[in-house]
Amino acid sequence: MNRTLLAIISGIILALAWPTYGFPLLLFAAFVPLLLAEQQLRLSDVKRKGLKIFGLSYLTFVIWNLTTTSWLRFADIFGASFAVFVNSALMALLFLIYHKYAKRQSQNRALLFLVVLWISFEKLHLGWEFSWPWLNLGNAFSEYITWIQWYEYTGTFGGTLWVWILNVLVFKSVFSYQKEPSQSVIKSTLLKCAVLIGFPIAISLVIYNTYSHDGDPVDVIALQPNIDPYSEKYNMTNIKFTELLVELSNTKITDSTDFIIAPETFLAESTRLPQFKNSLLKNRLDRYVSQHPNVNLLTGISFIDVFKDKSKIKKETNQSKHNSGIYYDDYNSAILINASGSVQQYNKSKLVVGIENFPYQDILKPIIGDAMIDLGGTVAMKTTQENRGVFTSSNLKFKAAPIICYESVYGEFVAGYVRNEANFLAIITNDAWWNETQGHKQHLSYARLRAIETRRDIARSANTGISAIINAKGEITKQLAYGEKGALSGQLTTNDKITFYVMAGDYIARISLFVLLFLFLIGFFRRPRH
Repeated sequence: MNRTLLAIISGIILALAWPTYGFPLLLFAAFVPLLLAEQQLRLSDVKRKGLKIFGLSYLTFVIWNLTTTSWLRFADIFGASFAVFVNSALMALLFLIYHKYAKRQSQNRALLFLVVLWISFEKLHLGWEFSWPWLNLGNAFSEYITWIQWYEYTGTFGGTLWVWILNVLVFKSVFSYQKEPSQSVIKSTLLKCAVLIGFPIAISLVIYNTYSHDGDPVDVIALQPNIDPYSEKYNMTNIKFTELLVELSNTKITDSTDFIIAPETFLAESTRLPQFKNSLLKNRLDRYVSQHPNVNLLTGISFIDVFKDKSKIKKETNQSKHNSGIYYDDYNSAILINASGSVQQYNKSKLVVGIENFPYQDILKPIIGDAMIDLGGTVAMKTTQENRGVFTSSNLKFKAAPIICYESVYGEFVAGYVRNEANFLAIITNDAWWNETQGHKQHLSYARLRAIETRRDIARSANTGISAIINAKGEITKQLAYGEKGALSGQLTTNDKITFYVMAGDYIARISLFVLLFLFLIGFFRRPRH
């Protein structure tokens, strides 16, 4: 078959497998056409094989990236283009490296190298400054939670490994059939695929139907103000937003309400951090909480801390463009206010590339200036914090993880809140940047993975769709539709138990990194295999 057509088929299958519209069973053979194209090219006599492998792979991954994440264009066309084409290039580079390795090694060793290389790449994509883990393969099962209840032991890397095991099996079977067509090869492959797909799903179904946990009930209200971030959000004062918070909360509040949760940067007007405790804004929030002494108010807020003391400068500190002697830290924060009068604060620490942070600033800023941080409506880098802060309720019974927007895509990162004793998760976000697209749907869907990995119930407050209540099995029990203004009330159940994944984190990725290093050393420093 034509190699270009094989690459296109792989891209289409990957795209058709992705949430929230796709069917993830397709993933188990999605890479096979591309692997066949690479093998054909490697065994051929054509010149510039490496360049052709990169081109074919790039075609596959551009189709996948463009189809599944093109919604980014609604926030910023440059950022969307960068994410699609650079991420595709990185994925294509993996196949080029695999091609170079496969020329020197046996088929089995080369395929093992590809699997651990891909998993290691996904781990890299979680941690480096150009982080974009949206298309990590384990995310693809987020709409099929009854298949992946075992994520509490493996995290999403278990899903990635599952996908690659099946792709390797199918590819090797096709290769064997090409060499010697036989009905037995087909029957054997179908049987092995049925076992490797069906057995994990069967285990998951058993867990799904037997799982339960005991804990205290938490009555929550998740607000969805439905404010347009392009035309309204940054043109209203925080006092006006406080009035809106009261208005929405009063539609659902009762004497048993424990938490009111408002979305990311709900209080969007930058507030001077040192003056907040004595501000009119804090006074208004305190006044409302005093009327409902059992309530804990968790909301997103924008803080700014201006200073001249150079000893306070952090890695992400900004310098004033008008006065070189003035510095400031810009925070995308969550705060908790209750009857105790104290303020608990957490600062968003997984930032959106190019919009909230400037990757590798020391290298790139001399080249492109402030181009990256002028995208997406922001003019400054956000300042983060090292630890995962947890908010404690006034009665000391409830410990909420204040997860801000993009942070909810990172499994091991969210597990850090649970290791710090969070007994439920509160996700606050603003998904209105992407309009009515797959963006906000995928973001909600990925939150279901965090519920399974940590076995924590989730209250999700989104500025505009989709606010939701999610239980520890990943089921969405209540939700407010995109574009709907209102308040969502529901009951969560706390959980103090720690899952294996929370304890061990991304251990599959760490093992893969070790195996990758070993295979790399023996592959490129030993005599080639002919």
